Amino acid sequence: MITDTLSLRSSRSAIVDRLRSDDASAALQALGVVGFALLTVLAAESSVRLYLWEVPITLQTAAVYGSGLYLGWRNGMLAQGLYLLLGMFLPVFAGDGAGPSYLLGLMSAGYLLSYPLAAAAIGYLSERWNSLSGSMLSMLAGATIFFTAGVVWLHFAAGHETWMESIDKGYLRFVLIDTAKILCVGLLYTGTRSFFTTKDK
Repeated sequence: MITDTLSLRSSRSAIVDRLRSDDASAALQALGVVGFALLTVLAAESSVRLYLWEVPITLQTAAVYGSGLYLGWRNGMLAQGLYLLLGMFLPVFAGDGAGPSYLLGLMSAGYLLSYPLAAAAIGYLSERWNSLSGSMLSMLAGATIFFTAGVVWLHFAAGHETWMESIDKGYLRFVLIDTAKILCVGLLYTGTRSFFTTKDK
């Protein structure tokens, strides 16, 4: 167990790995995609807007992390793509609007648009790195993608005078919060894999 924790790859397989298996049934894959898309919708409802903060605090990124870990690169990407598609018709973002113009008008649009790519990266890396440390590194890679996209979009959308202002308002203020999300999702994923272990590979 200690070896699995310290290494990037666990030597054990688990029942939950079937969610991201290529030979999983179409119904199971569809259930995973729809389920994580709806989980992201629910996570957006937890938004907290602080005074003078241009980007709200939500649990959406935790759902992105989970979709990549549990569903793999393809279905994780599809789940987040479905979430964005729902936002074209329903108010599922951290706000009360919907549609392309509403999405592109958000200060946080860069983060949202990068969710499918971030989930795909997490799913791809965690296929090889499925221990606790490996999963957390995979999520850090995904976080790098959506924070980079988010900061760049925020810089131009908000008209910040310097990149440091954008980095502060779009990244530095969220570091501790997102680190906590990564730790919680990593422990949850590793815990479910350990609890539902089937056999050694």
